[in-house]
Amino acid sequence: MESQKETSPRALTEKLSNGLAFEMAYVEGGVFSMGSADEHAFYDEQPIHDVKLDSFYIGKYPVSQAMWNGIMSDGPALSNGDARPVEMVSWEDVQVFIQKLNEVTGKSYRLPTEAEWEYAARGGQQGHGYKYAGSNKLEEVGWYVRNSDGGKKPVGRKKPNELGIYGLSGNVLEWCQDWYSGDYYEACRKQGVVENPQGPSEGAFRVLRGGSWYLEALRCRSTYRHYDPPGSRFTDMGFRLALPVKGPVKNNFPI
Repeated sequence: MESQKETSPRALTEKLSNGLAFEMAYVEGGVFSMGSADEHAFYDEQPIHDVKLDSFYIGKYPVSQAMWNGIMSDGPALSNGDARPVEMVSWEDVQVFIQKLNEVTGKSYRLPTEAEWEYAARGGQQGHGYKYAGSNKLEEVGWYVRNSDGGKKPVGRKKPNELGIYGLSGNVLEWCQDWYSGDYYEACRKQGVVENPQGPSEGAFRVLRGGSWYLEALRCRSTYRHYDPPGSRFTDMGFRLALPVKGPVKNNFPI
C-alpha cells in the first residue's frame, strides 16, 4: 500500500492508496508555560515551568475507527462507527499501528509528547489562554459526561481550537508518548527553559491527555494529566498522531 503526500507550511494531508486520508495541523514551535497553578489544578500539574518546542504536526482529529481498520488487519479496537475515534486501544497497540503506518508512508509518525499535546491544546502561539482546547465553555468544544449521552461522538462535531484542531477536550482520552512523571519537579531541576521534554526514561504508567466522554469537565482541561499502564484498554481511550518537522523523537518502547 503506497501513499502520496501533499504538504504546505501550514498543513499536511496523507493520502493512502486504499482511499484513506488523514489531516495534520501544523504547530509552530515556541516557548510556553506548561502546567497550571489555578484553584482547580491537581498536584501533578505543578510546578509551572517554561518549555521550548520545535515545530511539529499533530492530527487535526483523533485517529478514527476507519483509519485503524485500514492499517490493522485485526486487533482489540471497538467503535460505534467509522467516523468515531477508535477506542479500546492500549499504548502498546498504538505502537504497532504506528509502525505499520510508517512502513506504508515512509514517514516517522508517532504519538505526541505530553508537552507537544498541551502546547497544541492551548493553541500554540495563537492561544488565548482558554481552560479547554479552544474555549472556556466545554460544551462548545468537547463531549464529556454531561453532554455525551454515555458514549463517544464522531469527530469534528464541535468547534476547533485556535489552530483548527478538533476534539482535544473530551470525547476520548489520548495517549501521549511519555512515561508518567508524577509532578513536574524533576523537569524543573534544570535552570531556564526545558527544551523538547520527553518525560522520564522509564516508568510504570503512560500519560493520557484531554479527558473523555466519561469524565467531568474538571478532567477535560488542557492541563489535566491522566495515566494508565501501557497495556490498558478502555472504552474512552484513543489517540492522535504527531509528526516532527525535524528529527524524530526517541521512541522508548522496544518493538
